Amino acid sequence: MREETTRTRRWMRRFVFLLGLYLVLSYGLLPLVWRHYEHQKKLADVPMLTHTPDGIPGDPINVGLVSDEADVLKAMNRAGWSPADPVTLESSVHIVEGIVLDRRYADAPVSPLLLLGRKQDLAFEKAIGTSPDRRNHVRFWKVLEQGDEGRPVWLGAATQDSGVGVSHYTGEFTHDIAPNIDDERALLMADLVAAKIVTAFYSVTGIGPTVLAWNGGGDRYFTDGEVKIAVIAKDAVVQESAPVTYESPPWIAAKDSLWAEVVAAAGE
Repeated sequence: MREETTRTRRWMRRFVFLLGLYLVLSYGLLPLVWRHYEHQKKLADVPMLTHTPDGIPGDPINVGLVSDEADVLKAMNRAGWSPADPVTLESSVHIVEGIVLDRRYADAPVSPLLLLGRKQDLAFEKAIGTSPDRRNHVRFWKVLEQGDEGRPVWLGAATQDSGVGVSHYTGEFTHDIAPNIDDERALLMADLVAAKIVTAFYSVTGIGPTVLAWNGGGDRYFTDGEVKIAVIAKDAVVQESAPVTYESPPWIAAKDSLWAEVVAAAGE
């Protein structure tokens, strides 16, 4: 009995030690290691998580653009993304009709999320099928009037609406999102490349690697925690050459590679 008690205590001490080590690494040291803003230093103090108007954590920031507003509009249009209508009674009725009747509504409104205390400045979407219950969409906030390139910097939250559900927090009808938000980030960036209006890409740290998180509607998501930023050509002039990709620091590249393997092994 005494030997079993000693063994149990030993395992408990090991468990407490490993738990403490995990907490220190996950919430102390590793987030410091993951942080990198070498290509856009002023973003280091900008929050990378949105909130709903009720103060509930919303979608994380995962994309960005360096561009004047007029060029953002041109670039997103050429990439095949439509500006979302404002939320009004008429547009709300229209989107309900589209969902119920499976009727196309390419400019369906996007609900507000807040970053830096204000709702999105711009919102775009790309339809999936005919009904507006499924779509790709992104909200953008202008966060810097002048970044390292001397031009405005926009941060965005790109997610895919996978259907209509009920918010786990408020009970209101809302869109459910697909959990792999890195896929949505990749889709938007690929569309911008196909439009030939990007001169360069680089990444900065967003919320960091996240396995289990829930947005403002209670939908789970996961991400490697990076924000992919595209530098849009001035005047959205078509580029004949491929965009330059500025590499992340080696430890960030290693983290992203490991993350990709974990996601693939998990079948996510």
